[in-house]
Amino acid sequence: MANALVVRGGWEGHRPVEATDLFLPFLTDNGFDVRISDSTAIYGDAAVMTETDLILQCVTMSSIEREELAGLRDAVAAGTGFTGWHGGIADSFRASSDYLQLVGGQFATHPGKEPGCRVQDETDNFLTHTVEITALGHDHPITAGLTDFTLTTEQYWVLHDDLVDVLATTTHPVQPWHPWHRPITSPAIWTRQWGRGRIVVTTPGHNLDVLQDPSVRTVIERGLLWASRTASAS
Repeated sequence: MANALVVRGGWEGHRPVEATDLFLPFLTDNGFDVRISDSTAIYGDAAVMTETDLILQCVTMSSIEREELAGLRDAVAAGTGFTGWHGGIADSFRASSDYLQLVGGQFATHPGKEPGCRVQDETDNFLTHTVEITALGHDHPITAGLTDFTLTTEQYWVLHDDLVDVLATTTHPVQPWHPWHRPITSPAIWTRQWGRGRIVVTTPGHNLDVLQDPSVRTVIERGLLWASRTASAS
């Protein structure tokens, strides 16, 4: 049986408990023995990390101790899969450059609606946008068979490096109230090879409704299986 570790916490606005609970039955149905931790301290437990085949992380912002991050990086380099969605993986531990290097992409912003249309709640940042599958994505096990899909939610603007393999993108248009002068395309779904480990990042996932969108849920579930050490070893 494969071992999965679910690490959740950080900013409560992303509902880390309820969000990860959505995927626990999928993990158990696919043969994972699931362990749940509400603290990143578990990353510093070498014995646990050595036997972990897959980490699902949902920890937005927050901070991480040096020993914990070293344990996470070492585990991934040794073959443990690492995955998550939205701020739970792409906006974690902002002060840690070593974490940002591991993941390969960092949330920068989510542009909002026209200022005159804002009502001062989270929906001010909900824009209708398209997630476009790349040529690589059409052939990748995580996104194969999926077509471009539209969401109305936060549209992540991501800073990233060239070591990411981009399976889907989203493009931020230029609006009169924006200071940028040409459309910006950001990775929306990507993978990354780190040592012997596989990393999968899915940027949609602000709330439970988005996580239950059929395309988003398919990507996350396939990513869980693809990232696992048991898959990469087969």
